Amino acid sequence: MNNLDELIATIKQTDTYKRYGKVLRVVGLMIESQGPIANIGEVCYIHSSNNRRPPILSEVVGFHNEKIVLMPYAEVSEIGPGCLVESTGKPLSVKIGPSLIGQVVDSLGNRLDELPLPKGLANYLTEQSPPNPMQRPPINEPIQVGVKAIDTLLTVGKGQRIGIFAGSGVGKSTLMGMIARNSSADINVIALIGERGREVREFIEKDLGEEGLKRSIVVVATSDQPALMRMKGAYTATAISEYFRDLGYQVNLMMDSVTRVAIAQREIGLATGEPPTTKGYTPSVFAVLPKLLERTGTNQHGTITAFYTVLVDGDDMNEPIADTVRGILDGHFVMDRSLAERGQFPAINVLKSISRVMNQIIDDEHKQTVQQIRSLMATYEQNRELINIGAYKRGSDQEIDRAIAYYPKIQTFLKQDVFEYKTLDESIEMMKDLLNGGMN
Repeated sequence: MNNLDELIATIKQTDTYKRYGKVLRVVGLMIESQGPIANIGEVCYIHSSNNRRPPILSEVVGFHNEKIVLMPYAEVSEIGPGCLVESTGKPLSVKIGPSLIGQVVDSLGNRLDELPLPKGLANYLTEQSPPNPMQRPPINEPIQVGVKAIDTLLTVGKGQRIGIFAGSGVGKSTLMGMIARNSSADINVIALIGERGREVREFIEKDLGEEGLKRSIVVVATSDQPALMRMKGAYTATAISEYFRDLGYQVNLMMDSVTRVAIAQREIGLATGEPPTTKGYTPSVFAVLPKLLERTGTNQHGTITAFYTVLVDGDDMNEPIADTVRGILDGHFVMDRSLAERGQFPAINVLKSISRVMNQIIDDEHKQTVQQIRSLMATYEQNRELINIGAYKRGSDQEIDRAIAYYPKIQTFLKQDVFEYKTLDESIEMMKDLLNGGMN
């Protein structure tokens, strides 16, 4: 009887009218409409004037003089004054489930090959709150990345968040493909945000490969898409990672690149009337980045180990986005153009890079070996010019002599072929052998 009373009460409260707003004007990226009643973040449909094309999906991003400001997810065409605006009353959600593994989807969760989605998927909101800090288990276990330089000298923990800082053309995408193929994580979620359309298929077929794709979900938002689609690509990839983390999986999230996410948010902020501040970035950019990056990491069910690439203009590691991201994440790997030019791959500058949880997850022997290798590398780099011009006389300094003797071995160890596979334990043993004279 109680259930029946509840149903009757629900029916009485139900609004049987469908209320629409109407488009007043379109300015740049923004559409202004009179009504309907909607909240920030809600998804609306904008119906074309002649109903010849499907409704355009858009999101409420602001208000102006009691009018609703919308931003579309797609290119605006056949929209004019008086077109009907219909609110869904809900924020954006995407369909996620285990059957999505192996698929390439867009920011709205639709397959890019235009085939229907697999059955058995659940709706999941793209915007979630970061886990409660007190419910985050500490990181105390290493994860195999499959790249010798990282596994040994910059060991990553399960649930750690790392920034990969690099200029253009230094090998970020190739490194990400290696991590996706060689990592010990259960599943990869790869977000390609603001990529050239040409590079998407190249990355999937060459860098990721068939084996890598079998345990990956790729989210793509190319550079030609509207700013909101590029922004939502990052949210969708993070939401997919969270869904699998809550199922108890060890997830790798790889986002290329967080700089283009910031650029998309800057476009949205400027269009809604925010003032440009540091290097033209709006205040909302610096508010959105921590919210997005803090969603990954550990929770009581599973882990998301996140790798975010950061494009640094002119190899300037102190530009605003690089500086902000470095302050939020648990470590950074700096990819050095000069190393890439010398033919070293991966071109990770070990001395400029750091893993902030490394000392908590490795044993004392590993720690001592790493300290010795870093000391030898630092000694060589400090005296590189003297050594190269022949000004250093062998025997003058025992430490420099030792650094010169070990330098070729260390360089050989740090180099790794794109399709060379080494487990975490194999890499650590190779590193220990290096100091004990085992490597030629």
